[in-house]
Amino acid sequence: MNDDIGRVQRQENELMLPSFDEAIAFEIGSAIRSRALQDGLSLVVDLRTWDRQLFFSATPGTSADNAEWVRRKINSVRRFQRASYRLVLERGEAPFSPQSGADPADFVIAGGGFPIRVTGAGIVGALTISGLPGRDDHGVAVDALCDHLGKSRSDYALPEITS
Repeated sequence: MNDDIGRVQRQENELMLPSFDEAIAFEIGSAIRSRALQDGLSLVVDLRTWDRQLFFSATPGTSADNAEWVRRKINSVRRFQRASYRLVLERGEAPFSPQSGADPADFVIAGGGFPIRVTGAGIVGALTISGLPGRDDHGVAVDALCDHLGKSRSDYALPEITS
């Protein structure tokens, strides 16, 4: 578990974009959508800056619930400035306590929200996936950033969980 936390922190720190705008959001989002359609994955993908959505797509098999999960994951990434899957690893998947001020109606501890970090600017938005188990949602986001940046997926992927 601690190894996974360290790996996610490395992903967050090293999968940094040199810039982020509408064209880059479209490129990354379109690549995720193409992969989902090719692999038969039912997922929603959202890329945004904190002030607006730049890309949204849903593939067959998703529902309004996926978009709601995306909204809550985005809120968690923004508030805690980390991947939502790192919150799972650090805290478990139990809802936030009332004392946290993070109302479960608006925040969720579930994988799939990933901070978009831009060189020289810090975290400017989020890449969020919903539709697969949380660890897999997280993996789709990481794979897409690796592909966009020309980095090896295997260098950043979390290890497979064997049951």
